[in-house]
Amino acid sequence: MSTPSFIRSRVGSILSAILITTLAQAEDWPHWRGPTYNGISAEKGIADTWPEGGPKSVWKAKIGLGFSGISVQNQRAVTVGHADDRDTVWCFNADNGEVVWKHSYDSDLGDKYFDGGPTGTPSIRGDVVVVLSRWGDVFCLDAATGKVRWSKNVQKETGARIPDWGFSGSPLLLGELAILNVGSGGVALKLSDGSIAWRSKDQEAGYSTALPTQHKNQPVVLLASGKSYAAIHSKTGEEIWRFPWPTQYGVNAADPILDGDRVLISSGYGQGAALIAIGEGTPKVVWQNKNLRTQMNPGVLIGGHVYGIDGDTTTKATLKCINVQTGEVRWTEAGIGSGSVVGVGGRLLVLTDRGELIWAPAVPEGFKPLARAQVLGGKCWTAPTLANGKVYCRNAAGNLVCVDVRGAQPAK
Repeated sequence: MSTPSFIRSRVGSILSAILITTLAQAEDWPHWRGPTYNGISAEKGIADTWPEGGPKSVWKAKIGLGFSGISVQNQRAVTVGHADDRDTVWCFNADNGEVVWKHSYDSDLGDKYFDGGPTGTPSIRGDVVVVLSRWGDVFCLDAATGKVRWSKNVQKETGARIPDWGFSGSPLLLGELAILNVGSGGVALKLSDGSIAWRSKDQEAGYSTALPTQHKNQPVVLLASGKSYAAIHSKTGEEIWRFPWPTQYGVNAADPILDGDRVLISSGYGQGAALIAIGEGTPKVVWQNKNLRTQMNPGVLIGGHVYGIDGDTTTKATLKCINVQTGEVRWTEAGIGSGSVVGVGGRLLVLTDRGELIWAPAVPEGFKPLARAQVLGGKCWTAPTLANGKVYCRNAAGNLVCVDVRGAQPAK
C-alpha cells in the first residue's frame, strides 16, 4: 500500500528541517585561524560532557614531522609533514581518514633549535589548495586531485631574505590574490597563475599570517615583520601604517587580535602585549605590559577578554585570561604549557603541549573545565582544528588524530 502524499510531504519537511539544522550547526575550517580568521568557530552541538576515556577517535594518520595545522573544507582535510628530505601535502577524507591525494617536494628539515619540518598551514578555497614552504616554495594545487596548477619559489624570485626559522605564515586567499608574509610587508601572488601582483621591501618577515580587515573603508591586511606590525593595502601593497615592535630574535609570530578600531599584539621572549588604537593616523598605545607574552599561537577574544598562552617553550607557559581594554589579568591556569586555544561560541577548546584536549567555558571568573581527555602524546604546539563536529589534532612527530565531539547543545 502506498504512503499517502500528505504523509510523504510531512516526512520530507521534517527531514529537510533536520538537514538544515544540522548544516547550520556545522562549519568548515578552511585556513589558519578558521572561518573568520580569529580562531573562533560558530559551530554548535559540541557535548559539554565526554565519555569516560574521552571523545570517540574517528581516525588516525602518520603525516611526518612538523607543526602545520589542518584545514578542512568540502570533506577534505589538508596538512603538511616532513620525512626523508621531503615535505608532503596530505589530503584526507575528513570523515574517515582515507588518503585522497598527496603531493611531495624536496625540502630541508630546518631543525634549528627545534624539531623542524613545515610550520605553515595550507589554505583551501573552492577548487584550490595553496601552500607556502619554509623556504619560499609556493604550490597552487587542485583541491580534488592534488595536481599542480602552478608553482614557484617566491623567495628566489623576489630575493626576499628568509627569516631565521623560515617562512611560517600561511597563505591568505583574498579575492584574486594569495597574500604571503614574505618581506617587510608581504607579497601578493595572482591566484590565476602565480605572477606577482605586488611586493614589499626586502626586510626580514615575521612569522604571522596576514589578517584581513578594513581601515577607513579600505581593505587592508595586518601582519608582522621581524621588527614591527603593519597594515598593508591588500590590493596595492601600499603601507598604511607601521607600529614598531622589536622582539628578541625577530620572533613576532602571533597574529594580531582585532577589537573594533583597536588591535592587540603580543610576542614572547619577555616582550609582552600592547593594545593599540588604529582609528586615526599613527597607531597609539592604549596600554602595554608583560601580562601576556605570546610566543606562537595567538589567543582568542570572547566577551571582552582574551584567552591565550603566556610564556615561551623554555618556560612553564600558562593559559591566561586578560581584560582586553585594560590588560589586567583575570586568571592564570598552570599546566597548559606551550599549547593553544581556539574559541567555539562561549567556550574554549584548549590543547595542552602534551596533547590533552580541554573543553571549558570562556569566562573571566576562572578556568573551570567541563571535559578533558588525553588525545595525543608528545609535543603538541599546533592549534587544533574544529570542523563539522570533529576536532583534528597533531603533534610534532606527525601523529594526527580526529575525534568526534558532537553531542548535546552546550548549556546556556
